[in-house]
Amino acid sequence: MKKSKKSISEQTTLEFDNNKLLAALGGAHEKNFARLEQRLDVEITQRGNRVAVSGSGRGRAATILSALYARLEAGESVTLAEVDSELRFSESARAEASGAIRTSGARLTRPRSPVQAAYLELMRTNPLVFGIGPAGTGKTYLAAAFGAHMLYQRRVERLILSRPALEAGERLGFLPGDLKEKIDPYLRPLYDALFDVLGEQAGRLIEQGVIEVAPLAFMRGRTLSRAFVILDEAQNTTPAQMKMVLTRLGEESQMVITADPGQSDLPGGRAEGLNEALSILEGVEGVAIQRFSDADVVRHALVSRIVRAYTAKGR
Repeated sequence: MKKSKKSISEQTTLEFDNNKLLAALGGAHEKNFARLEQRLDVEITQRGNRVAVSGSGRGRAATILSALYARLEAGESVTLAEVDSELRFSESARAEASGAIRTSGARLTRPRSPVQAAYLELMRTNPLVFGIGPAGTGKTYLAAAFGAHMLYQRRVERLILSRPALEAGERLGFLPGDLKEKIDPYLRPLYDALFDVLGEQAGRLIEQGVIEVAPLAFMRGRTLSRAFVILDEAQNTTPAQMKMVLTRLGEESQMVITADPGQSDLPGGRAEGLNEALSILEGVEGVAIQRFSDADVVRHALVSRIVRAYTAKGR
């Protein structure tokens, strides 16, 4: 891809070598271009293999288009989610942010906001990381992706994911089936994250025992060495449970604790185990805490507005 001189005042023209990739850059019905036009107050016009960008935000739009085209050249896909991701970063923040992590031979995961990038950097540099914030901010997804990355690089031998088997305000009664069938509904979000970052390889690794997904009660009495451990939904742990899981960490292991304090299903809605751990461990060497807000929600744009509305009402 080559950038030409401005063809007219206040216009930047980009020239792309591959028309097929250029079509993917614009997206179906040029929806990716439309998103940039809407968010950056620019006008994007394509003629052949050239894209002209005019308007006050043309410089940033051109930078984003160039970055997205480079992803396509590397074999990645570009959707509205990737466009929105680039829009969340300022140019300086994107330059400083950690890059993509490889979770398998064919899959990459990238941070989609500056806070996500900071979260990934904390996981790179600390043995124990807390990811705290509302739903939709990528806390669990990025932790699973980084755990898969550690497996891919052979820096750990196992990936262990756990969460409390606590019902979210519902009475499910006695579930039928064997033990696996009983606990699977509680662990489904962890399976979803794994299959998203690893594809069908996740199933094979689970069968081989390289990846273990288990309820929190199964952690008692174990020492987890050469493992990447994720405790999800930690707002539903009691103080005793939290201390128990934190002390499972063995040699050459790493742990990520993810939680949304606003969604505790404990009596009174108090995230007692989580809050106690945060107050005790904040400032301890090797422990890092990344806090997310509604501004970091990377799901549907409506989710961010929903979280903001509930927060405003103290819910």
